[in-house]
Amino acid sequence: MELRHFADRVLLADDLAVKLAPPGEELTDDDPGAAERLRPARPPELEIADAGSVTVPAIGGMADREQRSRIVHAFANHELQAAELFAWALRAFPDAPPDFRAGLAGILQDEQRHTRMYVARLEALGGRFGEQPVSGYFWGKTPAVTSPLRFVCAMSLTFENANLDHTVDYAAAARDAGDDDTAAVIDRVHRDEVEHVRFGWRWLRLLKDDDATMWQAFRDHLTWPLRPVKAKGRSFHRRGREAAGLDADFIRRLQESRP
Repeated sequence: MELRHFADRVLLADDLAVKLAPPGEELTDDDPGAAERLRPARPPELEIADAGSVTVPAIGGMADREQRSRIVHAFANHELQAAELFAWALRAFPDAPPDFRAGLAGILQDEQRHTRMYVARLEALGGRFGEQPVSGYFWGKTPAVTSPLRFVCAMSLTFENANLDHTVDYAAAARDAGDDDTAAVIDRVHRDEVEHVRFGWRWLRLLKDDDATMWQAFRDHLTWPLRPVKAKGRSFHRRGREAAGLDADFIRRLQESRP
């Protein structure tokens, strides 16, 4: 299957099972096609809602089963958006280096799996994916993502970088609530996020101008409201960034970043 056909299926299917299905065959990239900036199709219950209609309990809600279900629902949507956005990047940047595109395809499949894991956990908690309004926050940032470098700065090094903190904190909160099964899912997502951030770090180094530092290139390729402070959570966990290969100067600057 061609990468662009796989990406189209993830983006344009309005059936969740189809959208989340792995390719099922070897992926090739012989015909990347023309650059297209597609919008996702979704089943009606997962159509992106107005921002004001989407509320998600704070981390303290993990102690309550009903609120925990709503939090896991939001996590499933975050991962669904991520899968769609990696598919979007495959279609938006057909001329990107082949290794970059292969990496996008691999991460896309991780994001599909994360979504399936969270949906399964949601159902085990008595919920149903689509019973709550869902945000399109990630999708709202795509107009400013005009290059592969801007994509990794936004997706890999901001959203997924911040998730290195969120996943640690939410897994701990789930364990404190006695829900080791939810914690285990979040832990698995965390381990994959380390590799996704590593992918972003590698391509930041390869795509930036030679005379720019890693921090300068990252900062300069974000568009408001994205900025370095958005690449971390309320708690800052160095270990995940070190595991992903980020250098000490970048980690320090990220930890010190302010709104």
